[in-house]
Amino acid sequence: MAGRDNGGGRGGYPPDGPYARGPPPPPPYQVPRPPPHPVPTPPVPQYPAMLQNELEMQRAEIQRLVTDNRRLIDDRIGLQRELGGAKEEIHRLNMVIGDIRAEKDAHSREFIGKRLKLEAEAMQLRNEVQKMNNLRMELSGQVENLTQELGMARADNQQIPMMRAEIDGTRQDLMLARSAFMYEKKANVELMEQRQAMEKNLVSMACEVEKPRAVFVAGDKTHGRPPSTAGFL
Repeated sequence: MAGRDNGGGRGGYPPDGPYARGPPPPPPYQVPRPPPHPVPTPPVPQYPAMLQNELEMQRAEIQRLVTDNRRLIDDRIGLQRELGGAKEEIHRLNMVIGDIRAEKDAHSREFIGKRLKLEAEAMQLRNEVQKMNNLRMELSGQVENLTQELGMARADNQQIPMMRAEIDGTRQDLMLARSAFMYEKKANVELMEQRQAMEKNLVSMACEVEKPRAVFVAGDKTHGRPPSTAGFL
């Protein structure tokens, strides 16, 4: 039995690795089963009754040990078969585990790539959102300014009727002033004409007055008397 355990208690199998691959190991060494016929018993000599009973007990014990040995041999053979099947299953599972781990690594790399891509897209979306917020604030400021300008325009529009009334009043005052100016101008023209006419009349009257005086002066010079102005006072 010592020659069978040279493999370190593993039945000649190499140690299992975490990723063992290759062809399955050979089946374990099987212990040959003993022949099924019973062990021949020697002829029973004639002994006394006590010795006979002891021999019978020894024979029964030997038979029991033989039966137990056969059962142990059968159990060992079954266990070795199960061990071989378990090793084959472990070998197959190691191959499956290797494939699963390789697939898991591939999925992990794919997941990491997708996560990095999603993080980049999320960063881009955050930048876009920040730009939209800035644009919204700018538009809000413009809307507020336009609202203030609209309020001022509405206030100015409310003053338009009053301004129109003032313009109409100013226009009427201007028309009245123009009419008064034209009237005054016309009156001044008439006055100028009257004044010129009066001046002409005065000149004519002065000329008429000077004619008799000149005649009188001429007559006085003829008679040797100085001219007298008593008649003109």
